[in-house]
Amino acid sequence: MIQTLADALAQRGYTDLTPVQQAVTDPALENADLLVSAQTGSGKTVGFGLAIAPTLLGDALQFGPAGKPLALIIAPTRELALQVKRELAWLYAKTGAVVASCVGGMDMRDERRALERGAHIVVATPGRLRDHIQRGSLDMGDLRAVVLDEADEMLDLGFREDLEFILGEAPEGRRTLMFSATVPRAIANLAKSYQKDAVRVTTTAEASQHADIEYRALNVAPRDAENAIVNVLRYYEAPNALVFCNTREMVNRLTTRFSNRGFSVVALSGELSQNERSHALQAMRDGRARVCIATDVAARGIDLPNLELVIHADLPSNSETLLHRSGRTGRAGRKGVSVLIVPGKVRKKAERLLGGAKLTAEWGDAPSADMVLERDEERLLSDPVWEQETTEAEAIAAQKLLSRYSPEAIAAAYLRLYHAKQSAPEELAASGAEGAPRAHTEFGPGVWFTVTGGRNQNVEPGRLLPKLCKAGGLTREDIGAIRVQQDETYVEIKGSSVAGFLAAIGKDMVIDPATSVKRLDIEPEVARKPPTKFAASQRFKKAYEGKPKKGPRKDYRPEGDAPAGQRESQASDALATKKPFAKRWKPEDTRPEGVVTPLKTRKGPGGASKPGAKPHRKGGKPTVGKKPKPAKGGSGAPKRGKKD
Repeated sequence: MIQTLADALAQRGYTDLTPVQQAVTDPALENADLLVSAQTGSGKTVGFGLAIAPTLLGDALQFGPAGKPLALIIAPTRELALQVKRELAWLYAKTGAVVASCVGGMDMRDERRALERGAHIVVATPGRLRDHIQRGSLDMGDLRAVVLDEADEMLDLGFREDLEFILGEAPEGRRTLMFSATVPRAIANLAKSYQKDAVRVTTTAEASQHADIEYRALNVAPRDAENAIVNVLRYYEAPNALVFCNTREMVNRLTTRFSNRGFSVVALSGELSQNERSHALQAMRDGRARVCIATDVAARGIDLPNLELVIHADLPSNSETLLHRSGRTGRAGRKGVSVLIVPGKVRKKAERLLGGAKLTAEWGDAPSADMVLERDEERLLSDPVWEQETTEAEAIAAQKLLSRYSPEAIAAAYLRLYHAKQSAPEELAASGAEGAPRAHTEFGPGVWFTVTGGRNQNVEPGRLLPKLCKAGGLTREDIGAIRVQQDETYVEIKGSSVAGFLAAIGKDMVIDPATSVKRLDIEPEVARKPPTKFAASQRFKKAYEGKPKKGPRKDYRPEGDAPAGQRESQASDALATKKPFAKRWKPEDTRPEGVVTPLKTRKGPGGASKPGAKPHRKGGKPTVGKKPKPAKGGSGAPKRGKKD
């Protein structure tokens, strides 16, 4: 290995190379084309950076002045390309290498000026790279190596034509290295066309499950899918978490909801500009955000520090995408968890995806609210802050608190402050129930209570239920109907649980400072909602059901086989009794009796009557004789372009 690169690795904290890095740096493969497949998160970026170093530097330790690029790295997405640029920048920092980027969404003029100044290595996306080649701003005459990172993804995204154009423009004598998590037939065909005697490199870990990733598949009721994601985030409390969705609409929906629930969240999807996407990833790296809601644009190559949790809010379309999504965690020896949210109707699809990816997942239910609260208590008690020594200022403040409040009151206040910083977990339905409502006969007799706050105060049953359970020591099965009114809410509690509920909330019957409870003696009368437009139309339809319809028009001809003369006489009698139609009024009807309107004829030019015109009354339409058409080419045909 070149010493300048070895020093950079040591400075970065690398002690041992990963299997794929060891394989591609084998001296026997120094000048060969490579087709490398390895599982995601195995260090492929550093691997191909080390693999092309002898080709670019030879026996030298540093590069000379920058000119035409010596190496070209092609990546499928902007985020991956910029990440590869950062990795190569520190790896080649001691060699004096100039690394430039050409990616979509950036200012093309800046990229052109950077290429004119010179660069040793160019990292690019296929579309923008082809633009630079066609415009003449990128000269590949001195190119020694071309690397295709995530080659299978580039083909899936439709970049095959761009890749063929780029490889066709590259010099014949260059090295071509293809790195991919999988090698489908399309990649193998591309390798045959543009590589020379390529060596196939496969790490031994490829065929086995990623040992650093724990896969969990959670059964949830369909209506609780989003609530289950909230509980998973709260249960693990990972420093960084990535939630994958299939559509931009779902990304926007979850981003809004989780932000309202108090999570520090950012979004990442194709509809965002490159600047917005870069800011979102930087917020995750800086710790300003802990949850990223993303489409599959973040499924390839994105490396976020301390990313310990990946949640599949929507199941991916294929097993390869499942592997790439999950591979965002468990990188470089770190442990991670990949969680699949599986409503009952897509369980078979989840099993098919796991089988296709050769993964073994632990099946179970999503964490309940009680499990989340228990995990919070474990984290609280195991926090290293309890082992730290008390400073003098802290001791003085502690004595003031002890002189004013009892130790129990101080501990209770601390617990309240601790829980106030956390988002409340969600109560989930049983996964086998498929979200079906519980029958009233299973609940038994209940006691009704009124709770302050209703629709005008934005009270929702989904948020009120965990409050009641937490404050009153109840479970979901202890609470029956919840009827939200305009300014109050009625809640039914199982009769056998009422005593414990009243004891838990105390004599003041207060759940929290803004919510109080009052017991009712009878079941309340709930105001009915105004009927909808559809319901009103249904009532109107029912009101006219069963009424006789209009029959056919009455026929004057009598029924039966009457003689023809009798039928005619009866018909004439009936018509005689019928009212005559009103005569249409015309202007000429106002003339005095005996006066006749003279007949007129239409005049031609000069006052002469038109030939063939018939006289007509005023207001009538004349009947004009048609002029015979002259024969084609005859003398009577008018000449074009001349006046008559």
